[in-house]
Amino acid sequence: MLSVRLKTLRKELKKTQQDIADYLGITRSAYTAYEIDRRSPDHETLSKLANLYNVSIDYLLGRTNNRTPLNEKDERDIAKRIKQFRQEIEDSDGLAFDGEPMSEEAKESLVESMEHIFRQTQRINKKYTPKKYRDDQ
Repeated sequence: MLSVRLKTLRKELKKTQQDIADYLGITRSAYTAYEIDRRSPDHETLSKLANLYNVSIDYLLGRTNNRTPLNEKDERDIAKRIKQFRQEIEDSDGLAFDGEPMSEEAKESLVESMEHIFRQTQRINKKYTPKKYRDDQ
C-alpha cells in the first residue's frame, strides 16, 4: 500500500523520484526502493513524506483512506481526551476484564485503543466540517 500511495502522490505533485530523493536527502535509488516496495522508510522519513504530501502517516501506510492530517489543535484535543480517559481508568474501583482485575498492561492497551478511536473520530468529524470553517480551527 505504501509504495502505491507514494507513487500516486508524487505523480499528483508532478515531481520526479529524484526531486523527492533530494527533498529527503537520500539517493534516487533509495527512494525508488520505497516505491517498488523493496524497502520501507524509517519513521523520520515517513514524517517528512507525510508533510511533503500534506497527508497523515496513517494514510501513507494504508491504515486510513482519509488524506487529511490532524492539525495541532486536533492533537491537543486528542491528548486532553486521552489524559481524561487515563485518569478515569486510574480512579475506577474494581475495573476488571473477564472477571479478573485489569493488569497495568491491559489498562495501557485499552488507552492505546481509545487513542486510535479518538483519532479516527477526529478525522471523521473533520471530514464533514464545512471547508470555510476548517481554516479557523
